[in-house]
Amino acid sequence: MIKSEICEMLGIQYPVFQGGMAWIADGKLAAAVSDGGGLGIIAAGNAPGEYVREQIQIARARTSKPIGVNIMLMSPYADEIAKIVAEEGVEVVTTGAGNPSKYMKEWKEAGIRVIPVVASVAMAKLMTRLGASALIAEGGESGGHVGELTTMVLVPQICDVTTLPVMAAGGIADGRGMAAAMMLGAQGVQMGTRFLSAEECTLHAAYKEKILKATDLCTMVTGKRLGHPVRSLRTPFARNYSKAEYGGMPDDELEALATGALRLAVQEGDAEKGCFLAGQCAAMVKKEQPAAEIIKEVTEEAEAILLRADQWVK
Repeated sequence: MIKSEICEMLGIQYPVFQGGMAWIADGKLAAAVSDGGGLGIIAAGNAPGEYVREQIQIARARTSKPIGVNIMLMSPYADEIAKIVAEEGVEVVTTGAGNPSKYMKEWKEAGIRVIPVVASVAMAKLMTRLGASALIAEGGESGGHVGELTTMVLVPQICDVTTLPVMAAGGIADGRGMAAAMMLGAQGVQMGTRFLSAEECTLHAAYKEKILKATDLCTMVTGKRLGHPVRSLRTPFARNYSKAEYGGMPDDELEALATGALRLAVQEGDAEKGCFLAGQCAAMVKKEQPAAEIIKEVTEEAEAILLRADQWVK
């Protein structure tokens, strides 16, 4: 069985995190992933504090295993949610879209393991100095907010500048990706898009269908002009947004154009106005299955590949 330092640190069976996908990664999905031996993560996204507290309590009612919360630091509710995770005794906080330094002391005093998502060497160095427990190196192949570097390039550079355990994310959907990540120096992986097909993932059926029918060129990145690029499926919304982005629409109107688009996709499956976030590995997601089965399948495949690695060395 694949074991790494991150398993011992967090008390999990497999070195697999489920990505914090806004309006998707709820308490039910997080509990299923944690019960399956990985680390389930509730996404705070732009949701208010009471929603996040409710999802934490839903997860606690379903599993006794450790759970995490992902906090998007651009959220207007970030300060509120920073306090809620401490009050609720969440074991892990992952962060994205910003610098979590102002919350680190409070979280560490509450016994929370802080594991920021980083997309650059500079941020990895800063988070190491501030006392993070581990890092998630996320390449631009991922869904949602993305950086410039690919996972293949980013992960080894992050591993070179930190003594912390590094989890690889971005473009990983099976055991081959997990094995490759570990050969780059990672101690495990975070997957988001693969868990969109989990039976416990409460997506609209139209969203899941789009993922299961995705092809290799099915995603695109929008939002670069505003400074926060996002990867999603090529839908009418994404194409129209891209045209507006490079057609001279004022920034405030462009921001307003995207407001609520993700919720329309997640909750209503709106193919015209919804934003369907997904990573480039969507084309590798072929079936709906329980979260625990996904974790077991990916790790067993990775183990078999790693055990065969000496065939290349003569």
